[in-house]
Amino acid sequence: MTEPPAVDLPATESAVIVVDMQNSYLHPEGAFARLWPHMETPPEYGPQRMRRAIPGCRRLIDAARREQVPVIYLKYVYRPDYRDGGVLIREVWPALKEANYVAAGTWEAEIVDELTPAEGDFVVEKSRYSGFYATRLETVLRSLDARTLYMCGVGTRHCVESTARDAHMRDYRVFIVADATADVGEDMEQSVFASFSIGFGWVASIDEIIASWQGGGNS
Repeated sequence: MTEPPAVDLPATESAVIVVDMQNSYLHPEGAFARLWPHMETPPEYGPQRMRRAIPGCRRLIDAARREQVPVIYLKYVYRPDYRDGGVLIREVWPALKEANYVAAGTWEAEIVDELTPAEGDFVVEKSRYSGFYATRLETVLRSLDARTLYMCGVGTRHCVESTARDAHMRDYRVFIVADATADVGEDMEQSVFASFSIGFGWVASIDEIIASWQGGGNS
C-alpha cells in the first residue's frame, strides 16, 4: 500500500484472524506440495508461494500481542474419514483425501512451527472455506467485543476472502492485510484486493496497521 486507508485502524475492540497457516498448505512436505506436480497449472503458480505469508503473519501476530490485540487462529480440519468433507472432497478435489489433507489429529492439520499459537490465543476449527460457517468464531468475537478484524493467512482467494466477506455481511469492519496473506499466484491475490476494497472493506499493509496501533488509533 502506498497510501494509508482513509479510515482508522484501531487496536481496541479489534482482533487479528490468522487463516489456515497449516502444514497441509505451507510445509514443503504437506498435502499441497505433494499434489501440485499432478495438477495442470501455469508454471508461475505454486504452493511454495504461499509461504510468503509466514513472515508477515509472524510480524502482525507479534505486534498484536504487544498491543494486546486478541489473536484468533482458524484451522481447516476434517474428520479422518472425511465424512464431513462435502462436495469439495467427494467431487471437486477427491485427491485431497488420499493426501491426508488437514485430517484431524495429524501433523497435516497443525499450525506451522513458525506460527505456533501462544497461551491466550484462540484456535477455532472449521471445515469449510469461511471461518464463520458452523463454527464458534462469532461467539469468540462477541465475547471479545471485537468489531474491527484484521485478516491474514492463506489462501487469499478462498479461505481469507470467504471469511472476510462473511465478516462484512455481519457488519464487522474488515481489513485484509496485503503483505501477510498469499496464494499460489499473484494474480489471484491482486484480484481479491481489488474486489474486496470496493464495497466490502479495506486492504492495508502491516506497516500501516502497526503505526496506527502504536499511535493509539481508535474508532
